[in-house]
Amino acid sequence: DRQERLKFKDMRNPLRFSISGLDPYEREIRQALGDTERSAVISRIWRKDHTLWKEKDEEISNRLGWLSAPDKAPETLPELESFVREIRKEGYSHALLLGMGGSSLAPEVFSRIFGTADGYLKLGILDSTDPEVVLSYAEMFPLEKGLYLVSSKSGTTLETTSFLNFFYARACERLGNKRGGAHFAAITDPGTPLEKVAHDLLFRRVFAGDPEIGGRFSVLSPFGLVPAALIGMNGAELVDQSRQAARLCQNPSVSENPGVYLGVLLGTLALAGRDKVAFLLSPEIESFGAWIEQLLAESTGKEGRGILPIVRDPDIPAGKEGQDRIFVHIGITGDKTHREAMRRLAKSQVPLFSLTLNNAYELGGQFFLWEMATAVAGHFLKVNPFDQPDVAASKKKTEAVLKTYKERGSLLEENGEDEEGLKRFLSLARPGDYIALLAFLPPLPGIAAALKELAAALRTRTGLAVTYDFGPRFLHSTGQLHKGGRGNGLFIQLTADHFKDTPVPAAPTSLSSLYSFGVLENAQACGDREALREKGRRLIHFHFRKEVEKGIGRLISRI
Repeated sequence: DRQERLKFKDMRNPLRFSISGLDPYEREIRQALGDTERSAVISRIWRKDHTLWKEKDEEISNRLGWLSAPDKAPETLPELESFVREIRKEGYSHALLLGMGGSSLAPEVFSRIFGTADGYLKLGILDSTDPEVVLSYAEMFPLEKGLYLVSSKSGTTLETTSFLNFFYARACERLGNKRGGAHFAAITDPGTPLEKVAHDLLFRRVFAGDPEIGGRFSVLSPFGLVPAALIGMNGAELVDQSRQAARLCQNPSVSENPGVYLGVLLGTLALAGRDKVAFLLSPEIESFGAWIEQLLAESTGKEGRGILPIVRDPDIPAGKEGQDRIFVHIGITGDKTHREAMRRLAKSQVPLFSLTLNNAYELGGQFFLWEMATAVAGHFLKVNPFDQPDVAASKKKTEAVLKTYKERGSLLEENGEDEEGLKRFLSLARPGDYIALLAFLPPLPGIAAALKELAAALRTRTGLAVTYDFGPRFLHSTGQLHKGGRGNGLFIQLTADHFKDTPVPAAPTSLSSLYSFGVLENAQACGDREALREKGRRLIHFHFRKEVEKGIGRLISRI
């Protein structure tokens, strides 16, 4: 036994992560590593063997194009650079990406981490149907010098289609039909309805996605690389880092393969009860958390299993409160932000992985590393990491609500609970649960700060992990885990009256409207409630008639 223990402790760590707190799981991890070798997991991944996850090949072998994306990416870079030179020469200074989920999260990471290089385009991301947000972009976007980048793999995403219809109508109103299309480009898979619309409306360019890469795995395809080129990132350096990681992840030895090794640890610890991964990220790369949140949650959260990522304000729990978590620290050289937290975690013997990057471009390797790890963790959890069945179910419920609205001319509104109901709701909590704040609210700084305060109060009161995000963006991310996971979430939905609203045109060139953005957001909130309740999830809904920040403050006072 001592010899086995030394073997485990001395086993080569290919991650470059320092790892601590795994001693209690030594036997399980050693067994899982051995099973991975015996089952030839690595070679089966690279030859796209769907039976690694499921007997039926449904959305598996035709969703593994991300494996070769790093090697294919260099072929696309010259075209992207030529396109950016063209629009810069014509005086374009701004771009607004219209997208959701996998189409918007990587571009958001790039924009927030790398900013805009001198002379390149400032990039905005619209992934909210809240009318206040839509109108603010409409008012501040310099249309004469701006490019709208419509991004959707399927070409049918409800939110993206609504954004396109709205902004194309405005562009034609200001510039005329002939000039309007020149201010639009699309990223979509071949043969989609968006591709046809883009050609019909004379978009400046259509960039083809790879239909064998799912949205959340598409960062190293045009869905990530086109926005990266627009802001002047060094695409070659980003891709080179990802290619290095991909080569390491082809190593047939598990103990020398970083992505597979990490996936084994994630899957094994999740099965042992540590099914929540809290990320401590240097401020410089903090937005990387939003991308990894979708990857882990949407890929693993199904069939009553899943791994919950905690990427916003993870607390350092004391004692038994942390028994359901592991921690991952990814820092930039010289950053000491989480030094005290790391010291406390090391003392508490909570599983902790820590990695230091030399610069932000090394995230190119992290993208591929976490994609591989997620795929391997899915193998251990016995789920298909590449589908998202409960996201589709929520979409259908939203569409049904909108259909009823068109027939009736109004929505069936739900008033929501009184604030006093929050204490009763929290009494339903059990050890190992988590709380999710589902905010169908304008993502304004004051409201975001109030949500952060509410999350902190809930953590203090319950000792549970707490996540929060704005709708509808989380529907394309953690929303899958909320419905498909193991049912250990307590969901607090927050909605509010709309003090600004604007119609959604029925088509890009239409003068008639289907509904307003306010109605669309309300329908999405209603569809999410129905989907959660249908799954038997514990849910409470609060609706604010006015002064959202004060309403959140009242909830805090009731905890």
